[in-house]
Amino acid sequence: MNPSTPLRRTVTAIALGLIITGLFHASAWAAKGTVRLGYVLWDSEIASTNVVAAVLEDILDYQVEMISVDAGPMWTGIAQGDFDAIVAAWLPGTHQAYYERVWTQVENLGPNLHGAKIGLVVPSYVTIDSIEELNAHRAQFQGRIVGIDPGAGLMQATDKAIQEYGLNFTLQDGSDAAMTAELGRAIRSNQWIVVTGWTPHWKFAQWDLKYLEDPKGVYGAAETINTIVARDLYERMPEVYEFLDRFYWTPDDMATVMMYIREGMSEAEAARKWIAENREKVEAWLP
Repeated sequence: MNPSTPLRRTVTAIALGLIITGLFHASAWAAKGTVRLGYVLWDSEIASTNVVAAVLEDILDYQVEMISVDAGPMWTGIAQGDFDAIVAAWLPGTHQAYYERVWTQVENLGPNLHGAKIGLVVPSYVTIDSIEELNAHRAQFQGRIVGIDPGAGLMQATDKAIQEYGLNFTLQDGSDAAMTAELGRAIRSNQWIVVTGWTPHWKFAQWDLKYLEDPKGVYGAAETINTIVARDLYERMPEVYEFLDRFYWTPDDMATVMMYIREGMSEAEAARKWIAENREKVEAWLP
């Protein structure tokens, strides 16, 4: 008898087991289907969408497609059925105009996070406290507000703020990553800078920042981040619907995932690390 035969048999058994496991998961995904999640490339929505995707894949055995788009296409996509769900709807203010166009074509499952906020943000060493004071210090701010993607509701609100307050400033569009990079460079040089900001966001843990007061209320009061699903999702995927309906976490939860990513983890790794550390909370979301 060849002494290597038992070893070959063991290796073959392990390989067969792995194949069977892979086929089991593949068949489970094929049976349950694919969930399409739309989201905007804000750090907050990257965190929440990756957590939702990890639960759907690892615990509920669905395949997930995550599609990043600007805010306008995200809302159009969920209304037209291109997406099954979004967990990135900032209401009632930031995405109000988008929601008003499509609310009859989607289902709003309500908030998945309370305590969200938007506005203009400066480093705490900047010696003004209100949007009304910006014009008097235009030169120190180089006459610009550093913004994010042009389709964001926050940018539309900032255009309105420029008009309402008569600001002699240019709104510079870009991305979340570009905005935080400029903010970091300015802080390292102790320079004045004003950016479009929102909470939750990791930048508030990274640096000492403050919102400028908004006496005209252009940016609205505290907001919620809501879960929006396709109108037929319950009929097609009741288990997914029930999970999304139960999905709820806190700004601190979201900030933890964002900081894991900031510290070098991949988005998926950060989501799975948070899930492993918060099993009780995650179990409460499950159907």
